[in-house]
Amino acid sequence: MVPAPASAPAVTKPADQPEKPAITPSATIPAATTPTAVAPKPAESTTPAPRAVPPLTPQPLKPEAIVAQPYAPPHPIRPFGTYERPPSPWQTFRKKHWPAPKEARGWPVPAGVLAGALGFLIFLPLDRVGIGWFLGWLVLTLGVAFGVRKSADLPRRERLVRAGWAAAALALLLILAFRNAWWLVTFSVLGAIGCTALAIVGGRQVRSILFSLVAAPYAALAGIPWVRRHLKTGRNPGIARRAFFSVALTVVVLLVFGALLSSADIAFSELLDDAIPDFAIGSVFQWIFLAVAGGLLAVSGIYTLTAPPATSSLDTEGKGRLGLIEWAPACAALVLLFGGFVAVQFTVLFGGRRHVLKTAGLSYSEYARSGFWQLVAVTLLSLALIAALARWAKRDQPVERLLLRVLLGLLCALSVVIVASALSRMWEYQRVYSFTGERIFVMASEMLLGVIFVLIAVAGIKWRGRWIPATTVALAVLMLLGLAALDPEGYVASRNAARYQGSGKIDAWYLRALSADATPALTKLPDPVRRCTLSWIAEDLKEPDPWYAWNLGRQRAREALADLGPAAIGNQKDCRSADQFDLPKTRR
Repeated sequence: MVPAPASAPAVTKPADQPEKPAITPSATIPAATTPTAVAPKPAESTTPAPRAVPPLTPQPLKPEAIVAQPYAPPHPIRPFGTYERPPSPWQTFRKKHWPAPKEARGWPVPAGVLAGALGFLIFLPLDRVGIGWFLGWLVLTLGVAFGVRKSADLPRRERLVRAGWAAAALALLLILAFRNAWWLVTFSVLGAIGCTALAIVGGRQVRSILFSLVAAPYAALAGIPWVRRHLKTGRNPGIARRAFFSVALTVVVLLVFGALLSSADIAFSELLDDAIPDFAIGSVFQWIFLAVAGGLLAVSGIYTLTAPPATSSLDTEGKGRLGLIEWAPACAALVLLFGGFVAVQFTVLFGGRRHVLKTAGLSYSEYARSGFWQLVAVTLLSLALIAALARWAKRDQPVERLLLRVLLGLLCALSVVIVASALSRMWEYQRVYSFTGERIFVMASEMLLGVIFVLIAVAGIKWRGRWIPATTVALAVLMLLGLAALDPEGYVASRNAARYQGSGKIDAWYLRALSADATPALTKLPDPVRRCTLSWIAEDLKEPDPWYAWNLGRQRAREALADLGPAAIGNQKDCRSADQFDLPKTRR
């Protein structure tokens, strides 16, 4: 008989092992199921084995146990940091080539700024040209020089160049003390501003010269915090505030007691009226504008000259991008075109009036008038083309350098002939139709362009033309000084008077609008032309000039009018009768 299989023995708990309490499922951690197969023994881990967590019963917190915890950001800190914008090209240039000046203590910088503000406030007249413009700019220049006297960042040669530009600015503003022509005064002031920018920032080539015109106004605003730090770090940090309070208190005291004393005595009141300027609202705003303008110019000069920018980094050499095939055919064709035009001009010059009348069917004056402005445009375009080829044309091979020299040299020579043709046309036109100051200025500018072509031809011999832009600016300054020495409106008046004696024609309406510079020549005209041409000038010179608006042209005009007497000066009625001598033209 087969015995029945034995059942599995019951697992009994040892007697010595105590019974563990039952654990609820919510407080237990499920154990991992163990496979039946025997696995190799894993490597020992440093992480402790999970243990059962006993149930937690919440307990009320005591008020004294509450402690403020530091704020934890909701997101982890990124390992790459925050995004930063890349510096702009201007910021990169400032950091590399124009760092801010070092901090300095003392009063030279604030004193220089104060000198510039007071110089403009006291001397500069806005309603009239005169010697005050020169005096105000001179005080500004001396204030800037005093503020940067200890700066040694500029080499000696560069200091001399900057001093030369400052002297050129003063020379241009000295024109305002001798001449009264509005267009000459305007160009002189603009030229003085440009020379001042070159004296402050520097520049020798086109890019650096243009950069100086932008950097000087920027330095005027960027240097204000730097100047303020000089006041705060001085020996007496509060001296500026106390000085302002002292000035304000002085003004209040003088106004109060001056008004009382002026009302008490008539003679003293008249004396005060002559000594003290008019305190109109417009005058106050004008004084504020002048003081701010002078102070900002002084800030710009001192801030920039203390730590001048390296403008040489802007004047880079041009890269040869155009090969011989690209530029040579166009340049050669232009040379041939200019050659044909110049041949015609020589025919006109040698053939004279008779040749023009036969071929063109025009009078010589009409022929002269017809093409002047077109020739000026051709001259400017030729100058731009030559500059572009000199910068971007390749000249690596000897044949490229030789051909470029020959073609550019021919262009310069032919352009000089075109300039001479334009000048001859304008001279003939003025000889027939009358001279004007504006036409004389245009002729002087055209002559300057002709000299520039000669300079380019000289520089092309050895390919060294870095000196041409600065030399051109210096020649422009000399041109303005030469026009001031010529006295253009006085010359125009004398030529028109001579033309009236020969032909009996005169443009009285134009001569009446001339400045006081033309008065000595206009006094020699007969009636009624003289009475008409002097009417506006005499009206403008009724009021005397203050001392800071002294002008030589106006002084001579007053002396000439005083010699004639008031009876020799006419009005609008005299101009209507003088219009019969005028050239035929349409009047509005």
